[in-house]
Amino acid sequence: MQKITNAAELKIAILQLEDKQAAEWPLLRNQFHATYEGFKLINIIKSTFKESVSSPDLVTNTLKAAVGLATGFVTKKLLVGKTINPFKKILGIIVEMVVAKNVAENADSIKSIGSVIFKKFGNKKIEQEKAN
Repeated sequence: MQKITNAAELKIAILQLEDKQAAEWPLLRNQFHATYEGFKLINIIKSTFKESVSSPDLVTNTLKAAVGLATGFVTKKLLVGKTINPFKKILGIIVEMVVAKNVAENADSIKSIGSVIFKKFGNKKIEQEKAN
């Protein structure tokens, strides 16, 4: 901005600044309302939910965790069964958590090993059915 030396230049500068303020005020007000809406708790929760649901790994990770938990539960029931011994109960919980964690972390390798075993036994069954 250039240096103002007289009253006429001052009035012109004031008018220019008022015009600029009038033009920018609606933009500022709209931005304020958008920011205000963005900080509402319900909108924060909605946006977080949308982000997490749109994540492509969500379904995969959820399935891995569910399979891990189910495997851990079944392993605990097979090893411990119904017992009133507190030591066995604690041991069963530990085994359940360890198995669930390992299955969830190694789901892809377990899946590939399972498919190889299934193909091997599946081919034998098909060959037996063809022979009969």
